[in-house]
Amino acid sequence: MARALAEARVDAVYSYAGRTGAPMAQPLPVRVGGFGGVGGLVAYLRAAEVTHVIDATHPFAAQMSRNAVAACAALGVKLIALERPPWAAVAGDRWTHVPDPAAAASALGDTPRRVFLAIGRQTLAAFAGAPQHHYLLRLVDPPGEPPPLPRCEVVVARGPFPVAGDRALMLTRAIQVVVAKNAGGAGAEAKLIAARELGLPVIVIDRPLLPARRVAPGVAEVMGWLADTGPDRAPAG
Repeated sequence: MARALAEARVDAVYSYAGRTGAPMAQPLPVRVGGFGGVGGLVAYLRAAEVTHVIDATHPFAAQMSRNAVAACAALGVKLIALERPPWAAVAGDRWTHVPDPAAAASALGDTPRRVFLAIGRQTLAAFAGAPQHHYLLRLVDPPGEPPPLPRCEVVVARGPFPVAGDRALMLTRAIQVVVAKNAGGAGAEAKLIAARELGLPVIVIDRPLLPARRVAPGVAEVMGWLADTGPDRAPAG
């Protein structure tokens, strides 16, 4: 998205939350950090004279998306969400859908299992109440403090991940079940394909519910929306 905006010479700003220690370089001016809730986002949008917001956050960054809807509505700023379609089960998948991380922890059951916990680091605390399992965590950055799980191994790696690599990872760690957020996209889908090939069950955490908003599945659709709505300034939210 940032590359398309830069190539089209759209006056835009790329906003990072600041949770990743070494974010990828972007071809746009970058700001890092939160806004301080709806009020702070309103103040920023007003001060920067923003006319369009592209919500390209992770599908599970629900609070930021809710704040964007509220702030844009308050100011009359145009908003679109760039949201990749969720993954869907196919033949051979053994998926169990749950609404949130706490439900995923419960779905693991009481019997100790070896779990590939592929959910990032923000919601690990939900699994602290199930310490009987051994967890394999894959994180983008080394954790600043020990994870809240007594039996775990951390692998630091940045996607996209190949299917062969994820299959080998699961085999060498004797993984018995995978837990994943339904983020969609190709970059992290390898773990689901590998689980299917190995016949492993997957506990899939469904996406959070968000307020009604305009959604585009790809960059081309967002660029078309910008052209149709006549952007003078279009910071990326």
